[in-house]
Amino acid sequence: MVRHGAFAYTWDLIGDPAGAARIASLGVDTVTLQAAYHSVRATTAWHPRHRVVHAGHAAAYFRLRPERWSGRLRPPAPTWAVEDEDRFGTASAALTAAGLRTEAWMVLTHSSVLGRSAPDLTVRNAYGERFAHALCPAQPDVREYALMLVREVCDQYDVPALMLEACGWLGFDHLSAHEKTGGADLSACARDLLSICVCSACSEILDADDLSARIRRLVDHELQDGVLAGDNLIDALGPSLAKALFEHRSTVISGLVRDNTELAGGREILLMATDDPQVTGPDVGLNLTSASPTAYTLKCWDEPEAAIARLKAARTDVPLVANVNALGDRPDELPGLVDRLVAAGASEVRYYHAGLASPARQAAIRAAVQEVN
Repeated sequence: MVRHGAFAYTWDLIGDPAGAARIASLGVDTVTLQAAYHSVRATTAWHPRHRVVHAGHAAAYFRLRPERWSGRLRPPAPTWAVEDEDRFGTASAALTAAGLRTEAWMVLTHSSVLGRSAPDLTVRNAYGERFAHALCPAQPDVREYALMLVREVCDQYDVPALMLEACGWLGFDHLSAHEKTGGADLSACARDLLSICVCSACSEILDADDLSARIRRLVDHELQDGVLAGDNLIDALGPSLAKALFEHRSTVISGLVRDNTELAGGREILLMATDDPQVTGPDVGLNLTSASPTAYTLKCWDEPEAAIARLKAARTDVPLVANVNALGDRPDELPGLVDRLVAAGASEVRYYHAGLASPARQAAIRAAVQEVN
């Protein structure tokens, strides 16, 4: 049997007596519920008290115990939508009462509010510029923070699984403020080059001076002369530098996954990932044989053929979870897509997103669950 689950926010449930039953009516058995999450603006179509929730900064939605946070980074509490010091606990209790299994959705290194408070712990690009949204996981303080997020959820809640998002580096691409970067026509390779971190922790491993100089030369040549930086990072940096970068990323990410798995005490660890080591972002890029989560969650939001090929190409004995977008242009095609993804190797499916989906998209989720077993 295929396990079907849906993503949800705590504000989809708290204050709405019908919220959990509405999600259960989709036929899913699992809800991936936000426990630590970045800023977002979201619609809440059926909630009795609000229609738009603006989460102004990254926050912890579980009960915060100040005495547990002795490091430099401490997650702030949310102040929007409802007043509840334990939103995750309240929402997960409602889901349990509706017969649904809850897994904790943990965003680890994506926090502009913390990045602004501790800029030295953020990603530093080759020009010395900081990405406030991107905490660098190679920094010991960031690692301690990420592990404490997981430890606190595991200590306080009897959840069977944790979905880890941003368990590595975030890079250049980030929807922030009013984004004005598109007109520069930066290639995918140039964006990847701008995503490489050369902060103090990363510089201990990488030859930061040589790497930064090469990145600046390539990116400036593309920006100012229109000459593409390269087809990929191996082409742009050369095999030696690229290999050192990929090995550094893999070591840090795999270590963080390993330590989180130990903290989880037998709970499942579902890692949002891609098998492309050049990738930075919410889905970490690494060789899928280098880490050992319970399952890899692979994003299947692009063209169906590409998503299916990605699942088939995943060379790992670790189970695969297909993260499918129910908010796309053709919700009527969702059941057929899910059927093909399961045939390609997915043992579980997570639908994004139960709270954001319109009635037509909810119907598509319901149909997919009914048709794919």
